[in-house]
Amino acid sequence: MNYITVALCILLAIEGEVRSDGAYSYIVVGSGSGGAVVANRLSEDPNVKVLLLESGGPPMARTEKPVTASVEQFTRQNWNYLMEKQDNFGLGLVDGIMGYPRGRVLGGTTVINYMIHIRGNKADYNRWANLGNPGWSYDEVLPYFRKSEDSTVKISDEKYRGHGGLLSVSDVPYRTESVHAFVKACQEAGYPYVDYNGRNQLGVSYVQGALRGGRRCSAEKAFIRPARARPNLRIRLNSHVTKVLIEPGTKRAFGVEYLHSNQRYVVNATIEVILSAGAFHSPQILMLSGIGPRDHLLELGIPLVQDLPVGKNLYDHLTFLGLMFTVNKPIVAPFWDTFSIRSLLEFLLFGRGPMTSLGGVEALAYFKTNVTSYPEDYPDMELIFIGGGLHTDSGTIYRRMFRVSDAWYYPLWQPLEAKYAYSILPMHLHPKSHGHMKLRSTKPLDPPRFYGNYLTDPNNEDVKEFIAAVRESQRIMRSPALQRYGAEQVKTVVPGCEMPQYDSDAYWECALRHLTTTLHHQIMTCKMGPSSDPEAVVDPRLRVYGVKRLRVIDTSVIPTTISAHVSAVGYVVGEKGSDLIKEDYQRLLRENMDGTM
Repeated sequence: MNYITVALCILLAIEGEVRSDGAYSYIVVGSGSGGAVVANRLSEDPNVKVLLLESGGPPMARTEKPVTASVEQFTRQNWNYLMEKQDNFGLGLVDGIMGYPRGRVLGGTTVINYMIHIRGNKADYNRWANLGNPGWSYDEVLPYFRKSEDSTVKISDEKYRGHGGLLSVSDVPYRTESVHAFVKACQEAGYPYVDYNGRNQLGVSYVQGALRGGRRCSAEKAFIRPARARPNLRIRLNSHVTKVLIEPGTKRAFGVEYLHSNQRYVVNATIEVILSAGAFHSPQILMLSGIGPRDHLLELGIPLVQDLPVGKNLYDHLTFLGLMFTVNKPIVAPFWDTFSIRSLLEFLLFGRGPMTSLGGVEALAYFKTNVTSYPEDYPDMELIFIGGGLHTDSGTIYRRMFRVSDAWYYPLWQPLEAKYAYSILPMHLHPKSHGHMKLRSTKPLDPPRFYGNYLTDPNNEDVKEFIAAVRESQRIMRSPALQRYGAEQVKTVVPGCEMPQYDSDAYWECALRHLTTTLHHQIMTCKMGPSSDPEAVVDPRLRVYGVKRLRVIDTSVIPTTISAHVSAVGYVVGEKGSDLIKEDYQRLLRENMDGTM
Protein backbone atom coordinates (compact mmCIF):
# COMPACT_ATOMS: atom_id res chain seq x y z
CA MET A 1 0.00 0.00 0.00
CA ASN A 2 1.55 3.38 -1.00
CA TYR A 3 1.51 6.57 1.07
CA ILE A 4 -1.33 8.17 -0.91
CA THR A 5 -3.57 5.16 -0.30
CA VAL A 6 -2.70 5.12 3.42
CA ALA A 7 -3.51 8.81 3.69
CA LEU A 8 -6.84 8.39 1.92
CA CYS A 9 -7.82 5.52 4.22
CA ILE A 10 -6.94 7.63 7.29
CA LEU A 11 -8.94 10.60 5.97
CA LEU A 12 -11.97 8.38 5.27
CA ALA A 13 -11.79 6.91 8.75
CA ILE A 14 -11.52 10.33 10.43
CA GLU A 15 -14.21 11.88 8.24
CA GLY A 16 -17.17 9.69 9.07
CA GLU A 17 -16.24 7.20 11.77
CA VAL A 18 -15.42 4.63 9.14
CA ARG A 19 -13.85 1.45 10.43
CA SER A 20 -10.97 -0.19 8.66
CA ASP A 21 -11.46 -3.83 7.67
CA GLY A 22 -7.86 -4.58 6.80
CA ALA A 23 -6.38 -5.51 3.45
CA TYR A 24 -6.85 -8.36 1.00
CA SER A 25 -5.26 -9.29 -2.28
CA TYR A 26 -8.63 -9.29 -4.03
CA ILE A 27 -12.04 -7.94 -3.11
CA VAL A 28 -14.94 -9.60 -4.91
CA VAL A 29 -18.25 -7.72 -4.71
CA GLY A 30 -21.27 -9.98 -5.21
CA SER A 31 -21.76 -13.74 -5.01
CA GLY A 32 -23.96 -14.61 -8.00
CA SER A 33 -22.93 -16.82 -10.89
CA GLY A 34 -19.94 -14.62 -11.74
CA GLY A 35 -18.75 -13.63 -8.27
CA ALA A 36 -19.07 -17.10 -6.74
CA VAL A 37 -16.83 -18.55 -9.45
CA VAL A 38 -14.27 -15.72 -9.11
CA ALA A 39 -14.08 -16.09 -5.32
CA ASN A 40 -13.63 -19.85 -5.65
CA ARG A 41 -11.01 -19.78 -8.41
CA LEU A 42 -8.91 -16.93 -6.97
CA SER A 43 -8.83 -18.51 -3.50
CA GLU A 44 -7.38 -21.70 -5.02
CA ASP A 45 -4.03 -19.90 -4.69
CA PRO A 46 -3.04 -20.09 -0.99
CA ASN A 47 -0.66 -17.16 -1.47
CA VAL A 48 -3.47 -14.61 -1.91
CA LYS A 49 -6.23 -13.41 0.41
CA VAL A 50 -9.74 -13.01 -0.99
CA LEU A 51 -12.65 -11.08 0.53
CA LEU A 52 -16.16 -11.80 -0.81
CA LEU A 53 -18.76 -9.16 0.07
CA GLU A 54 -22.46 -9.97 -0.29
CA SER A 55 -25.41 -7.65 0.44
CA GLY A 56 -27.70 -10.48 1.51
CA GLY A 57 -27.63 -13.30 4.00
CA PRO A 58 -27.48 -17.09 3.68
CA PRO A 59 -30.02 -18.91 1.47
CA MET A 60 -33.26 -20.05 3.08
CA ALA A 61 -33.58 -23.83 3.36
CA ARG A 62 -36.72 -23.99 1.25
CA THR A 63 -34.88 -22.72 -1.84
CA GLU A 64 -33.72 -26.34 -2.24
CA LYS A 65 -37.14 -27.23 -3.66
CA PRO A 66 -37.19 -26.27 -7.36
CA VAL A 67 -40.97 -26.15 -7.59
CA THR A 68 -41.18 -23.18 -5.21
CA ALA A 69 -38.96 -20.92 -7.36
CA SER A 70 -41.78 -18.41 -7.80
CA VAL A 71 -42.33 -18.18 -4.04
CA GLU A 72 -38.74 -17.06 -3.43
CA GLN A 73 -39.48 -13.76 -5.15
CA PHE A 74 -41.66 -12.81 -2.18
CA THR A 75 -38.95 -13.24 0.44
CA ARG A 76 -36.10 -11.18 1.88
CA GLN A 77 -33.88 -12.83 -0.74
CA ASN A 78 -35.23 -10.56 -3.50
CA TRP A 79 -34.46 -6.86 -3.99
CA ASN A 80 -38.00 -6.47 -5.39
CA TYR A 81 -37.12 -3.84 -7.95
CA LEU A 82 -39.67 -2.32 -10.34
CA MET A 83 -39.15 -0.82 -13.78
CA GLU A 84 -40.32 2.70 -14.56
CA LYS A 85 -43.76 2.89 -16.11
CA GLN A 86 -43.75 2.81 -19.90
CA ASP A 87 -46.39 4.03 -22.33
CA ASN A 88 -48.22 1.37 -24.36
CA PHE A 89 -46.59 -1.54 -22.53
CA GLY A 90 -47.45 -3.63 -19.47
CA LEU A 91 -51.07 -2.56 -19.77
CA GLY A 92 -52.37 -5.71 -18.08
CA LEU A 93 -49.98 -5.52 -15.13
CA VAL A 94 -50.60 -4.03 -11.70
CA ASP A 95 -50.16 -0.25 -12.04
CA GLY A 96 -48.79 -0.96 -15.53
CA ILE A 97 -45.41 -1.71 -13.98
CA MET A 98 -43.23 -4.79 -14.43
CA GLY A 99 -41.25 -6.41 -11.61
CA TYR A 100 -37.48 -6.85 -11.78
CA PRO A 101 -36.56 -9.65 -9.34
CA ARG A 102 -32.90 -9.82 -8.31
CA GLY A 103 -31.26 -12.03 -5.70
CA ARG A 104 -30.17 -10.47 -2.41
CA VAL A 105 -28.61 -13.58 -0.90
CA LEU A 106 -25.39 -15.57 -0.90
CA GLY A 107 -25.48 -17.09 -4.39
CA GLY A 108 -27.33 -14.13 -5.89
CA THR A 109 -30.18 -14.62 -8.32
CA THR A 110 -29.23 -18.31 -8.79
CA VAL A 111 -30.94 -18.89 -5.42
CA ILE A 112 -34.32 -17.53 -6.56
CA ASN A 113 -34.37 -18.21 -10.32
CA TYR A 114 -35.94 -21.09 -12.25
CA MET A 115 -32.65 -23.02 -12.62
CA ILE A 116 -33.06 -23.38 -16.41
CA HIS A 117 -29.56 -24.03 -17.76
CA ILE A 118 -28.97 -22.76 -21.30
CA ARG A 119 -25.53 -21.70 -22.50
CA GLY A 120 -26.61 -20.02 -25.71
CA ASN A 121 -25.69 -20.55 -29.32
CA LYS A 122 -22.18 -20.80 -30.76
CA ALA A 123 -23.07 -17.89 -33.07
CA ASP A 124 -23.62 -15.69 -29.99
CA TYR A 125 -20.02 -16.02 -28.86
CA ASN A 126 -18.59 -15.77 -32.35
CA ARG A 127 -20.41 -12.43 -32.60
CA TRP A 128 -18.64 -11.35 -29.40
CA ALA A 129 -15.25 -12.11 -30.94
CA ASN A 130 -16.17 -10.51 -34.26
CA LEU A 131 -17.05 -7.29 -32.44
CA GLY A 132 -13.42 -6.99 -31.34
CA ASN A 133 -13.34 -9.13 -28.21
CA PRO A 134 -10.50 -11.63 -28.73
CA GLY A 135 -10.67 -14.77 -26.62
CA TRP A 136 -14.49 -14.88 -26.49
CA SER A 137 -15.33 -16.97 -29.56
CA TYR A 138 -17.34 -20.15 -29.05
CA ASP A 139 -14.33 -22.44 -29.42
CA GLU A 140 -12.52 -20.37 -26.78
CA VAL A 141 -15.33 -20.31 -24.20
CA LEU A 142 -16.49 -23.91 -24.68
CA PRO A 143 -13.65 -25.29 -22.49
CA TYR A 144 -14.87 -23.05 -19.66
CA PHE A 145 -18.44 -24.32 -19.97
CA ARG A 146 -17.11 -27.86 -19.80
CA LYS A 147 -14.82 -27.03 -16.86
CA SER A 148 -17.70 -25.70 -14.74
CA GLU A 149 -20.16 -28.46 -15.51
CA ASP A 150 -20.96 -31.86 -14.09
CA SER A 151 -23.59 -33.04 -16.55
CA THR A 152 -25.79 -36.09 -16.09
CA VAL A 153 -28.15 -35.21 -18.96
CA LYS A 154 -29.11 -38.50 -20.59
CA ILE A 155 -29.53 -37.42 -24.21
CA SER A 156 -26.52 -35.17 -24.75
CA ASP A 157 -23.69 -34.37 -27.14
CA GLU A 158 -20.82 -35.64 -25.05
CA LYS A 159 -18.16 -33.74 -26.99
CA TYR A 160 -19.70 -30.51 -25.72
CA ARG A 161 -20.53 -31.50 -22.15
CA GLY A 162 -18.49 -31.44 -18.96
CA HIS A 163 -18.22 -34.02 -16.20
CA GLY A 164 -16.72 -33.58 -12.76
CA GLY A 165 -17.13 -29.81 -12.57
CA LEU A 166 -18.65 -27.97 -9.61
CA LEU A 167 -21.98 -27.04 -11.23
CA SER A 168 -24.43 -29.93 -11.48
CA VAL A 169 -26.65 -29.93 -14.59
CA SER A 170 -29.26 -32.63 -15.08
CA ASP A 171 -32.57 -33.63 -16.52
CA VAL A 172 -35.56 -32.79 -14.35
CA PRO A 173 -36.71 -36.01 -12.64
CA TYR A 174 -40.42 -35.15 -12.92
CA ARG A 175 -42.33 -34.86 -16.20
CA THR A 176 -46.05 -34.67 -16.87
CA GLU A 177 -47.68 -36.57 -19.69
CA SER A 178 -48.40 -33.22 -21.35
CA VAL A 179 -44.70 -32.51 -21.94
CA HIS A 180 -44.22 -35.83 -23.72
CA ALA A 181 -47.09 -34.85 -26.01
CA PHE A 182 -45.53 -31.42 -26.63
CA VAL A 183 -42.08 -32.82 -27.46
CA LYS A 184 -43.62 -35.36 -29.84
CA ALA A 185 -45.81 -32.66 -31.40
CA CYS A 186 -42.73 -30.52 -32.07
CA GLN A 187 -41.01 -33.47 -33.72
CA GLU A 188 -44.10 -34.05 -35.87
CA ALA A 189 -43.92 -30.35 -36.80
CA GLY A 190 -40.33 -30.81 -38.04
CA TYR A 191 -38.20 -30.06 -34.98
CA PRO A 192 -35.30 -32.46 -34.34
CA TYR A 193 -34.70 -33.54 -30.76
CA VAL A 194 -31.49 -31.80 -29.64
CA ASP A 195 -29.18 -31.26 -26.74
CA TYR A 196 -29.56 -27.48 -26.81
CA ASN A 197 -26.28 -27.14 -24.87
CA GLY A 198 -24.53 -29.26 -27.47
CA ARG A 199 -23.85 -29.17 -31.18
CA ASN A 200 -27.15 -27.68 -32.39
CA GLN A 201 -29.69 -25.50 -30.64
CA LEU A 202 -32.46 -25.40 -33.22
CA GLY A 203 -34.96 -28.06 -32.17
CA VAL A 204 -36.86 -29.31 -29.13
CA SER A 205 -35.67 -30.74 -25.84
CA TYR A 206 -36.79 -31.55 -22.33
CA VAL A 207 -35.50 -28.78 -20.09
CA GLN A 208 -32.10 -29.10 -18.41
CA GLY A 209 -31.71 -27.63 -14.94
CA ALA A 210 -29.02 -26.63 -12.47
CA LEU A 211 -30.00 -29.49 -10.17
CA ARG A 212 -28.13 -31.86 -7.91
CA GLY A 213 -30.08 -34.89 -6.77
CA GLY A 214 -33.32 -33.16 -7.73
CA ARG A 215 -32.45 -30.11 -5.62
CA ARG A 216 -31.42 -26.60 -6.66
CA CYS A 217 -27.72 -26.28 -7.44
CA SER A 218 -27.09 -22.56 -6.97
CA ALA A 219 -23.83 -20.65 -7.25
CA GLU A 220 -23.64 -20.81 -3.46
CA LYS A 221 -23.90 -24.60 -3.42
CA ALA A 222 -21.69 -25.21 -6.45
CA PHE A 223 -18.84 -22.74 -5.92
CA ILE A 224 -18.97 -21.14 -2.49
CA ARG A 225 -19.56 -24.14 -0.22
CA PRO A 226 -16.52 -26.07 -1.50
CA ALA A 227 -14.31 -23.04 -0.83
CA ARG A 228 -15.68 -21.78 2.50
CA ALA A 229 -13.19 -23.65 4.65
CA ARG A 230 -10.18 -22.15 2.88
CA PRO A 231 -8.26 -19.96 5.35
CA ASN A 232 -7.51 -17.38 2.65
CA LEU A 233 -11.19 -16.77 1.78
CA ARG A 234 -13.34 -14.55 3.96
CA ILE A 235 -17.07 -14.18 3.24
CA ARG A 236 -18.83 -11.17 4.75
CA LEU A 237 -22.63 -11.29 4.50
CA ASN A 238 -25.14 -8.45 4.88
CA SER A 239 -22.42 -6.12 3.60
CA HIS A 240 -23.53 -3.64 0.96
CA VAL A 241 -20.78 -2.00 -1.08
CA THR A 242 -21.41 1.72 -1.54
CA LYS A 243 -18.48 2.68 -3.73
CA VAL A 244 -15.06 1.76 -5.05
CA LEU A 245 -12.17 3.71 -3.53
CA ILE A 246 -10.02 5.27 -6.27
CA GLU A 247 -6.84 7.34 -5.99
CA PRO A 248 -7.56 10.73 -7.63
CA GLY A 249 -4.27 11.17 -9.45
CA THR A 250 -3.49 7.68 -10.65
CA LYS A 251 -7.13 6.53 -11.05
CA ARG A 252 -6.16 3.29 -9.34
CA ALA A 253 -8.77 1.32 -7.39
CA PHE A 254 -7.42 0.50 -3.97
CA GLY A 255 -10.45 -0.79 -2.05
CA VAL A 256 -14.14 -0.39 -1.36
CA GLU A 257 -16.43 1.16 1.19
CA TYR A 258 -19.35 -0.90 2.47
CA LEU A 259 -22.15 -0.88 5.02
CA HIS A 260 -22.57 -3.60 7.62
CA SER A 261 -24.91 -3.37 10.64
CA ASN A 262 -25.35 0.39 10.06
CA GLN A 263 -21.59 0.90 10.23
CA ARG A 264 -19.35 2.07 7.39
CA TYR A 265 -16.18 0.11 6.65
CA VAL A 266 -13.28 0.61 4.25
CA VAL A 267 -11.21 -2.32 3.10
CA ASN A 268 -8.10 -2.32 0.96
CA ALA A 269 -7.30 -4.43 -2.11
CA THR A 270 -3.61 -4.80 -2.86
CA ILE A 271 -4.07 -6.38 -6.30
CA GLU A 272 -7.59 -5.80 -7.69
CA VAL A 273 -11.22 -4.95 -6.98
CA ILE A 274 -13.69 -7.13 -8.89
CA LEU A 275 -17.32 -6.06 -9.25
CA SER A 276 -19.55 -9.10 -9.72
CA ALA A 277 -22.70 -7.52 -8.35
CA GLY A 278 -24.80 -8.22 -11.43
CA ALA A 279 -26.41 -6.26 -14.24
CA PHE A 280 -28.03 -3.79 -11.82
CA HIS A 281 -25.59 -3.32 -8.96
CA SER A 282 -22.24 -3.35 -10.76
CA PRO A 283 -23.27 -0.30 -12.82
CA GLN A 284 -24.85 1.30 -9.75
CA ILE A 285 -21.61 0.94 -7.77
CA LEU A 286 -19.57 2.28 -10.68
CA MET A 287 -21.74 5.37 -10.98
CA LEU A 288 -21.72 6.00 -7.22
CA SER A 289 -17.91 5.83 -7.48
CA GLY A 290 -17.78 8.52 -10.19
CA ILE A 291 -17.49 6.15 -13.15
CA GLY A 292 -20.32 6.69 -15.61
CA PRO A 293 -21.99 9.17 -17.97
CA ARG A 294 -20.61 12.65 -17.29
CA ASP A 295 -23.92 14.53 -17.49
CA HIS A 296 -25.79 12.11 -15.23
CA LEU A 297 -23.10 12.10 -12.54
CA LEU A 298 -22.73 15.89 -12.57
CA GLU A 299 -26.51 16.21 -12.35
CA LEU A 300 -26.37 14.28 -9.06
CA GLY A 301 -23.28 16.06 -7.80
CA ILE A 302 -21.03 12.99 -7.99
CA PRO A 303 -17.41 13.95 -8.73
CA LEU A 304 -16.45 12.52 -12.12
CA VAL A 305 -13.60 10.01 -12.14
CA GLN A 306 -14.11 8.49 -15.60
CA ASP A 307 -16.68 9.33 -18.28
CA LEU A 308 -18.05 5.96 -19.48
CA PRO A 309 -21.46 4.83 -20.85
CA VAL A 310 -22.34 2.83 -17.73
CA GLY A 311 -26.01 1.79 -17.77
CA LYS A 312 -26.60 3.23 -21.25
CA ASN A 313 -27.56 -0.23 -22.59
CA LEU A 314 -30.09 -2.50 -20.94
CA TYR A 315 -31.23 -5.49 -22.99
CA ASP A 316 -33.67 -8.08 -21.73
CA HIS A 317 -35.67 -11.15 -22.70
CA LEU A 318 -39.44 -10.73 -22.77
CA THR A 319 -42.08 -13.43 -22.73
CA PHE A 320 -45.77 -13.39 -23.61
CA LEU A 321 -48.13 -14.86 -21.01
CA GLY A 322 -51.30 -15.10 -23.09
CA LEU A 323 -50.93 -18.42 -24.97
CA MET A 324 -53.01 -21.04 -23.13
CA PHE A 325 -54.37 -24.32 -24.48
CA THR A 326 -56.90 -26.75 -23.04
CA VAL A 327 -56.83 -30.55 -23.31
CA ASN A 328 -59.54 -33.08 -22.54
CA LYS A 329 -57.53 -35.43 -20.31
CA PRO A 330 -55.68 -34.94 -16.98
CA ILE A 331 -52.20 -34.88 -18.50
CA VAL A 332 -51.08 -31.57 -16.96
CA ALA A 333 -49.49 -30.79 -13.58
CA PRO A 334 -51.76 -31.56 -10.59
CA PHE A 335 -50.84 -28.52 -8.48
CA TRP A 336 -52.23 -29.48 -5.11
CA ASP A 337 -50.82 -33.01 -5.35
CA THR A 338 -47.42 -31.38 -5.73
CA PHE A 339 -47.51 -30.26 -2.11
CA SER A 340 -48.88 -33.47 -0.60
CA ILE A 341 -47.08 -35.39 2.13
CA ARG A 342 -46.32 -38.13 -0.39
CA SER A 343 -44.67 -35.65 -2.76
CA LEU A 344 -42.65 -34.11 0.06
CA LEU A 345 -41.36 -37.51 1.19
CA GLU A 346 -40.53 -38.50 -2.37
CA PHE A 347 -38.50 -35.30 -2.71
CA LEU A 348 -36.74 -35.53 0.66
CA LEU A 349 -35.91 -39.23 0.44
CA PHE A 350 -35.18 -39.71 -3.26
CA GLY A 351 -34.91 -36.28 -4.94
CA ARG A 352 -37.76 -37.16 -7.27
CA GLY A 353 -41.39 -36.24 -7.84
CA PRO A 354 -43.28 -33.04 -8.68
CA MET A 355 -41.28 -30.93 -6.23
CA THR A 356 -38.28 -31.23 -8.57
CA SER A 357 -40.16 -29.34 -11.31
CA LEU A 358 -38.51 -26.06 -12.35
CA GLY A 359 -41.53 -24.01 -11.35
CA GLY A 360 -43.55 -25.91 -13.97
CA VAL A 361 -41.13 -25.48 -16.92
CA GLU A 362 -40.73 -28.83 -18.71
CA ALA A 363 -39.48 -28.38 -22.29
CA LEU A 364 -38.00 -25.83 -24.69
CA ALA A 365 -38.13 -25.42 -28.46
CA TYR A 366 -35.89 -23.13 -30.51
CA PHE A 367 -36.58 -21.82 -34.00
CA LYS A 368 -35.78 -18.95 -36.32
CA THR A 369 -38.81 -16.99 -37.48
CA ASN A 370 -39.35 -16.07 -41.12
CA VAL A 371 -39.43 -12.36 -40.27
CA THR A 372 -36.10 -11.91 -38.51
CA SER A 373 -33.48 -9.70 -40.16
CA TYR A 374 -30.18 -11.37 -39.26
CA PRO A 375 -28.59 -13.84 -41.69
CA GLU A 376 -27.10 -16.40 -39.28
CA ASP A 377 -28.90 -19.72 -38.92
CA TYR A 378 -29.72 -19.59 -35.24
CA PRO A 379 -32.88 -18.97 -33.23
CA ASP A 380 -34.60 -15.72 -32.47
CA MET A 381 -37.42 -17.33 -30.46
CA GLU A 382 -37.62 -19.85 -27.65
CA LEU A 383 -40.88 -21.60 -26.77
CA ILE A 384 -41.15 -22.51 -23.09
CA PHE A 385 -43.60 -25.32 -22.37
CA ILE A 386 -45.34 -25.32 -18.98
CA GLY A 387 -47.69 -28.15 -18.02
CA GLY A 388 -49.98 -25.60 -16.39
CA GLY A 389 -50.04 -21.83 -16.17
CA LEU A 390 -51.04 -18.84 -14.08
CA HIS A 391 -54.28 -20.68 -13.28
CA THR A 392 -52.55 -23.76 -11.83
CA ASP A 393 -52.31 -22.39 -8.28
CA SER A 394 -55.71 -20.63 -8.52
CA GLY A 395 -54.00 -17.29 -8.88
CA THR A 396 -52.18 -17.34 -5.55
CA ILE A 397 -48.51 -17.05 -6.60
CA TYR A 398 -47.76 -17.12 -10.34
CA ARG A 399 -49.94 -14.16 -11.28
CA ARG A 400 -48.52 -12.13 -8.39
CA MET A 401 -45.00 -13.00 -9.50
CA PHE A 402 -45.73 -11.56 -12.95
CA ARG A 403 -47.85 -8.72 -11.47
CA VAL A 404 -50.87 -9.63 -13.63
CA SER A 405 -53.77 -7.38 -12.68
CA ASP A 406 -57.11 -8.79 -11.47
CA ALA A 407 -58.87 -7.21 -14.45
CA TRP A 408 -56.90 -9.52 -16.74
CA TYR A 409 -56.43 -12.58 -14.54
CA TYR A 410 -60.10 -13.23 -13.80
CA PRO A 411 -61.49 -13.26 -17.36
CA LEU A 412 -58.48 -15.02 -18.91
CA TRP A 413 -57.17 -17.50 -16.35
CA GLN A 414 -59.79 -18.06 -13.65
CA PRO A 415 -62.05 -20.08 -16.00
CA LEU A 416 -59.11 -22.45 -16.55
CA GLU A 417 -58.81 -23.30 -12.85
CA ALA A 418 -61.40 -26.06 -13.31
CA LYS A 419 -59.95 -27.29 -16.62
CA TYR A 420 -56.88 -29.12 -17.90
CA ALA A 421 -54.68 -26.51 -19.54
CA TYR A 422 -51.05 -25.94 -20.48
CA SER A 423 -49.14 -22.83 -21.57
CA ILE A 424 -46.52 -21.94 -24.15
CA LEU A 425 -44.44 -18.88 -23.29
CA PRO A 426 -42.61 -17.47 -26.33
CA MET A 427 -39.37 -15.77 -25.28
CA HIS A 428 -37.76 -13.27 -27.65
CA LEU A 429 -34.02 -13.89 -27.81
CA HIS A 430 -32.63 -10.99 -29.85
CA PRO A 431 -34.70 -7.85 -29.30
CA LYS A 432 -33.97 -4.69 -31.27
CA SER A 433 -35.46 -2.52 -28.51
CA HIS A 434 -33.31 -1.70 -25.53
CA GLY A 435 -33.50 0.42 -22.43
CA HIS A 436 -31.15 2.00 -19.94
CA MET A 437 -30.72 2.55 -16.22
CA LYS A 438 -29.78 5.54 -14.08
CA LEU A 439 -29.19 6.30 -10.44
CA ARG A 440 -32.23 7.43 -8.49
CA SER A 441 -30.07 9.36 -6.04
CA THR A 442 -26.65 9.33 -4.42
CA LYS A 443 -27.96 7.10 -1.64
CA PRO A 444 -26.49 3.61 -2.17
CA LEU A 445 -29.56 1.79 -0.85
CA ASP A 446 -31.99 3.64 -3.11
CA PRO A 447 -33.03 1.43 -6.05
CA PRO A 448 -31.82 2.54 -9.47
CA ARG A 449 -34.27 3.66 -12.14
CA PHE A 450 -34.86 1.14 -14.94
CA TYR A 451 -36.25 2.24 -18.29
CA GLY A 452 -37.12 -0.84 -20.36
CA ASN A 453 -38.29 0.81 -23.63
CA TYR A 454 -39.75 -2.55 -24.61
CA LEU A 455 -41.30 -3.13 -28.05
CA THR A 456 -40.23 0.32 -29.24
CA ASP A 457 -37.93 -0.51 -32.16
CA PRO A 458 -38.88 1.74 -35.09
CA ASN A 459 -39.44 -1.13 -37.55
CA ASN A 460 -41.64 -3.04 -35.08
CA GLU A 461 -39.47 -6.15 -35.62
CA ASP A 462 -39.80 -7.28 -32.01
CA VAL A 463 -43.58 -7.40 -32.28
CA LYS A 464 -43.46 -9.16 -35.67
CA GLU A 465 -41.15 -11.87 -34.29
CA PHE A 466 -43.42 -12.38 -31.29
CA ILE A 467 -46.43 -12.77 -33.56
CA ALA A 468 -44.48 -15.31 -35.63
CA ALA A 469 -43.94 -17.27 -32.40
CA VAL A 470 -47.68 -17.18 -31.72
CA ARG A 471 -48.32 -18.64 -35.17
CA GLU A 472 -45.69 -21.32 -34.62
CA SER A 473 -47.26 -22.30 -31.29
CA GLN A 474 -50.61 -22.62 -33.03
CA ARG A 475 -49.05 -24.83 -35.72
CA ILE A 476 -47.47 -27.12 -33.12
CA MET A 477 -50.83 -27.38 -31.33
CA ARG A 478 -52.36 -28.83 -34.48
CA SER A 479 -49.87 -31.73 -34.53
CA PRO A 480 -51.38 -35.21 -33.97
CA ALA A 481 -49.61 -35.77 -30.63
CA LEU A 482 -51.51 -32.86 -29.04
CA GLN A 483 -54.71 -33.30 -31.01
CA ARG A 484 -54.90 -36.77 -29.51
CA TYR A 485 -55.81 -34.93 -26.29
CA GLY A 486 -58.11 -32.45 -27.98
CA ALA A 487 -55.68 -29.54 -27.66
CA GLU A 488 -57.44 -26.27 -28.34
CA GLN A 489 -56.31 -22.68 -27.95
CA VAL A 490 -58.08 -20.58 -25.31
CA LYS A 491 -59.82 -17.88 -27.34
CA THR A 492 -60.94 -15.53 -24.59
CA VAL A 493 -60.32 -12.01 -25.82
CA VAL A 494 -57.70 -10.07 -23.87
CA PRO A 495 -59.45 -7.13 -22.15
CA GLY A 496 -58.56 -3.94 -23.96
CA CYS A 497 -58.14 -5.76 -27.28
CA GLU A 498 -61.80 -6.10 -28.28
CA MET A 499 -61.58 -3.91 -31.37
CA PRO A 500 -59.02 -5.74 -33.54
CA GLN A 501 -60.39 -8.92 -35.08
CA TYR A 502 -59.46 -11.89 -32.89
CA ASP A 503 -56.34 -13.77 -34.11
CA SER A 504 -55.34 -10.96 -36.47
CA ASP A 505 -51.81 -9.58 -36.24
CA ALA A 506 -53.27 -6.35 -34.81
CA TYR A 507 -55.01 -8.36 -32.09
CA TRP A 508 -51.82 -10.14 -31.06
CA GLU A 509 -49.86 -6.90 -30.99
CA CYS A 510 -52.48 -5.47 -28.63
CA ALA A 511 -52.29 -8.62 -26.48
CA LEU A 512 -48.49 -8.40 -26.40
CA ARG A 513 -48.62 -4.83 -25.15
CA HIS A 514 -50.89 -5.95 -22.31
CA LEU A 515 -49.41 -9.28 -21.20
CA THR A 516 -45.70 -9.31 -22.00
CA THR A 517 -43.22 -9.37 -19.13
CA THR A 518 -39.57 -9.98 -18.35
CA LEU A 519 -37.92 -13.33 -17.68
CA HIS A 520 -35.19 -11.53 -15.71
CA HIS A 521 -32.30 -11.77 -18.19
CA GLN A 522 -31.06 -8.18 -18.11
CA ILE A 523 -27.60 -7.69 -19.61
CA MET A 524 -25.12 -5.23 -21.17
CA THR A 525 -25.18 -2.43 -18.58
CA CYS A 526 -21.34 -2.59 -18.40
CA LYS A 527 -20.76 -3.70 -21.96
CA MET A 528 -17.50 -5.38 -22.99
CA GLY A 529 -15.86 -4.07 -26.14
CA PRO A 530 -12.69 -2.77 -27.78
CA SER A 531 -11.54 0.79 -27.13
CA SER A 532 -13.05 1.81 -30.48
CA ASP A 533 -16.54 0.87 -29.26
CA PRO A 534 -18.26 4.02 -27.91
CA GLU A 535 -20.64 1.83 -25.84
CA ALA A 536 -17.89 -0.19 -24.10
CA VAL A 537 -17.35 0.07 -20.34
CA VAL A 538 -14.82 -2.76 -19.98
CA ASP A 539 -12.19 -4.10 -22.35
CA PRO A 540 -12.03 -7.75 -23.54
CA ARG A 541 -10.05 -8.59 -20.38
CA LEU A 542 -12.97 -7.13 -18.37
CA ARG A 543 -10.93 -4.18 -17.07
CA VAL A 544 -12.81 -0.92 -16.59
CA TYR A 545 -11.57 1.62 -19.12
CA GLY A 546 -9.51 4.42 -17.59
CA VAL A 547 -9.36 2.94 -14.07
CA LYS A 548 -6.55 0.66 -12.98
CA ARG A 549 -7.01 -2.56 -10.99
CA LEU A 550 -10.78 -2.59 -11.38
CA ARG A 551 -12.78 -5.22 -13.30
CA VAL A 552 -16.38 -6.16 -13.85
CA ILE A 553 -17.03 -9.91 -14.08
CA ASP A 554 -20.72 -10.74 -14.35
CA THR A 555 -23.57 -10.74 -16.88
CA SER A 556 -23.49 -6.95 -17.19
CA VAL A 557 -20.48 -7.27 -19.55
CA ILE A 558 -22.31 -9.43 -22.13
CA PRO A 559 -21.89 -7.40 -25.35
CA THR A 560 -24.74 -8.73 -27.53
CA THR A 561 -28.21 -10.18 -27.17
CA ILE A 562 -27.88 -13.88 -26.48
CA SER A 563 -29.76 -17.16 -27.02
CA ALA A 564 -29.35 -18.17 -23.37
CA HIS A 565 -30.78 -17.96 -19.89
CA VAL A 566 -28.05 -15.74 -18.57
CA SER A 567 -27.07 -17.39 -15.27
CA ALA A 568 -25.32 -20.09 -17.32
CA VAL A 569 -23.38 -17.37 -19.15
CA GLY A 570 -22.47 -15.75 -15.82
CA TYR A 571 -20.64 -18.89 -14.78
CA VAL A 572 -18.46 -18.93 -17.89
CA VAL A 573 -17.75 -15.19 -17.61
CA GLY A 574 -16.60 -15.93 -14.06
CA GLU A 575 -14.42 -18.84 -15.15
CA LYS A 576 -12.73 -16.98 -17.97
CA GLY A 577 -12.49 -13.75 -15.96
CA SER A 578 -10.71 -15.61 -13.15
CA ASP A 579 -8.12 -16.88 -15.59
CA LEU A 580 -7.63 -13.38 -17.00
CA ILE A 581 -6.95 -12.07 -13.48
CA LYS A 582 -4.48 -14.86 -12.77
CA GLU A 583 -2.67 -14.29 -16.08
CA ASP A 584 -2.32 -10.57 -15.42
CA TYR A 585 -1.14 -11.18 -11.85
CA GLN A 586 1.54 -13.61 -13.01
CA ARG A 587 2.65 -11.10 -15.64
CA LEU A 588 2.90 -8.42 -12.94
CA LEU A 589 4.99 -10.71 -10.73
CA ARG A 590 7.37 -11.45 -13.61
CA GLU A 591 7.74 -7.77 -14.39
CA ASN A 592 8.46 -6.98 -10.75
CA MET A 593 11.05 -9.76 -10.59
CA ASP A 594 12.71 -8.52 -13.79
CA GLY A 595 12.85 -5.03 -12.33
CA THR A 596 14.77 -6.21 -9.26
CA MET A 597 17.34 -8.26 -11.15
